[in-house]
Amino acid sequence: MSEHDIGWRSVADEVLVEELPGSDRPAHYFLAETLDGLYTPYALRLPDGPGPHPFVLIAYGNGGGGMEWLRDRVHRFRHVTDVLLDAGYACGWSRYRTEVELGYQNGGALHADVRQGMGLLNRAPLEYEDEVAILRHAAGHPGIDADNLFHVGVSHAGEMLFKLLSHYPGLLRAGVAAEPANHEYLTLGLDDAPTVEITDGLRNIESLELRSTERARARITDPAEVSRRLDAVDIPVLVLGREQDELQGIFRLSYELLAEKRSDAEWRSWTHDIHGYIYPETGPDGVPQVDDVQREALSVIVDFLDRHRG
Repeated sequence: MSEHDIGWRSVADEVLVEELPGSDRPAHYFLAETLDGLYTPYALRLPDGPGPHPFVLIAYGNGGGGMEWLRDRVHRFRHVTDVLLDAGYACGWSRYRTEVELGYQNGGALHADVRQGMGLLNRAPLEYEDEVAILRHAAGHPGIDADNLFHVGVSHAGEMLFKLLSHYPGLLRAGVAAEPANHEYLTLGLDDAPTVEITDGLRNIESLELRSTERARARITDPAEVSRRLDAVDIPVLVLGREQDELQGIFRLSYELLAEKRSDAEWRSWTHDIHGYIYPETGPDGVPQVDDVQREALSVIVDFLDRHRG
């Protein structure tokens, strides 16, 4: 493929190929051009056999960290990609810019225009819009089926899926939001929460506890806005909880509110000690440390994706 090919710039954009121990399916690192002309990395792995293949974008938590973070995820948390590859999905760990506190709540929709032949934006792109850039970039790969793009996000990246869906419809086929930290998306009022500290306008919610769905629902400050955001969701979403998580009430509320809008919303929850349990870690010996709950959860995710492939 020539770097002058209009449809796909793989030669220009691929910056690294890494072999993974015991696998003939390497990680191809690409730089996707973001909406403001900078670049964000992701690591693509392709399954065996001829394409085009459905593609799953994999994300975790807040942004930042760059290539070093991404390479660590590709190697240390490779099991989820091995599972998806075995199921016939291309997949990519992603990295994106740092989260902006209440950037989604205060920024509104992103609008682009042109001045003197160059771009002009009404605000800077946010981290979930880097995911948009990655999805669009991956969709141009000759081995990817652009009509079968999926998203699996954990924690803040679960909230990013909801944000993406509310502003960029038509991009994904289905998505999985695992333990989605949707406090901003749901306009939850937290300033008076006893465990939330605010320093220089930044909230520290590490000790926030909202296990009760009813308590979480009572903290919604703008029900009409939440309703508008959920009205824009145009795909099936599987929401995953964790029974002993301090934010289980937010996870469950996210599902319940979405289920009021869409009959294809789904909910599953397990008991597990690890936040982000759907991404098992690989030990120093190269063997993934996977328990029965993680196997079941990953099986449920693959089944959900399979049921919504076009």
